[in-house]
Amino acid sequence: MDDDHSPNSTRMDETTPLLDDKPRRTPLPKVQLGIVLFMQVCEPITSQSIYPYINQLISELDITGGDEKKVGYYAGLIESLFFATEALTVLQWSRASDHIGRKPVLLIGLFGLTLSMLCFGLSRSFWGLVVSRCLTGLLNGNIGVMKSVMGELTDSTNRADGFSLIPVVWALGVTIGPFMGGSLSRPHERFPSFFGSPFWEMYPYFLPCVATSGFCLAAFVIGIFFFKETVPKRKYIRPRLASTDSQDTLVGTLVDPKGSPIRDENAPLPLRELITYPVLISVSNYVSLAFVNICGLGLSPPTIGFIMGLYGAGCGIYQGLFFAPILRRFGEKRVFMFSVFLFIPMFCMYPAISMLAKANGLTRGVWLLVIILLTILAVMDMAYGCIFVYITTAAPHKRSLGATNGLSQTTVSIARAIGPALSTSLFSISVERNILGGYGVYALLACVSVGALILGSYLPDKPWDDKEDSLDDGDGLEV
Repeated sequence: MDDDHSPNSTRMDETTPLLDDKPRRTPLPKVQLGIVLFMQVCEPITSQSIYPYINQLISELDITGGDEKKVGYYAGLIESLFFATEALTVLQWSRASDHIGRKPVLLIGLFGLTLSMLCFGLSRSFWGLVVSRCLTGLLNGNIGVMKSVMGELTDSTNRADGFSLIPVVWALGVTIGPFMGGSLSRPHERFPSFFGSPFWEMYPYFLPCVATSGFCLAAFVIGIFFFKETVPKRKYIRPRLASTDSQDTLVGTLVDPKGSPIRDENAPLPLRELITYPVLISVSNYVSLAFVNICGLGLSPPTIGFIMGLYGAGCGIYQGLFFAPILRRFGEKRVFMFSVFLFIPMFCMYPAISMLAKANGLTRGVWLLVIILLTILAVMDMAYGCIFVYITTAAPHKRSLGATNGLSQTTVSIARAIGPALSTSLFSISVERNILGGYGVYALLACVSVGALILGSYLPDKPWDDKEDSLDDGDGLEV
């Protein structure tokens, strides 16, 4: 019998269906992705590096007039200025990147970080610290642009792999930043043989600022020479106009034969046209996620707060290894909903750990609960990667991806600014009025988590339709 007709043979021809109809994953552009991630790590490094010494700096500059109780107030104000001023400008920078490209905006942001950190280290007054910190936020719109670049460097087949690296990089920056700030401060005392000059005594925190700004400067130089623009050049159609001499008239703007303007299909959309259902639902879920998360982390008891120092590195490793496979296995919505659901047991565990530690000290039971809590937090953080995918695909037009990310980042920054103050106030009320033994705020936040879960149910089972093809400009001629 001929082998081609044997029952066990597999005959392949043009009519044979593919055995696997799943799209093959596009390889990640590793070089460009590595450059983007190196740029991204600059933000957590610069924002977190001041934490180890900011209280001591406030005290030494005599900003509080000797009242140590006010140190925390002024330190908190300076720490929040970065995010507050960034919230004011991140949308504008993101929208600008849709028009002029991602690369110029990223380079401006990196240069702004470099300059502002140097100014911060040389500041000898409260207003000097304020101005330099505000400069950091005003010139840096990279947080929204970075996510836009990530969306443009990936597609629907490898986007999970790309976005899984964002928390890894953030965790790295959160770890490196405080380490540099703490180990390099006051070098004239720690390393007198190298930094014994009067300059370092006058500016004892300039060295960590130089080190962090050096990261930004290195990323700036690498970006200039090696980063490739991800926003293609605009293309315009050269339409034909009716004329008396029957000659074709070429124009640089889009008009129809009657002379009325035609909007370029690939031009960024006006801001009002970004307010679509997919964008609203995706951004709303991002806001609720950020709000609930910042409230919970802001209320950690001291023991948990100390343990949370290890959380960043552990979470980053977990996200890098498991986020993409889990997302491909279960889908974005299931992973997002499960992650948001974990807020409920998380808020229940905070008071349980606190009460157990107060009653019995740091017993094995307490450490076991802490390990479980950290595991829940690491898994819960997968919600961020999921919502980043939804926001990326929710953009009504890929030319407006920057504005969409900027809009989401602005609203989230506002939520993160309100969250800690609101949660602290609710915590104080719970203690003063002895609501549920002083832990009533956790019950309230658990209820808020249920609301976030309901909001998440409005997300589609799969991300919104990708706008991959919207950059295909058809037959337009570049002018």
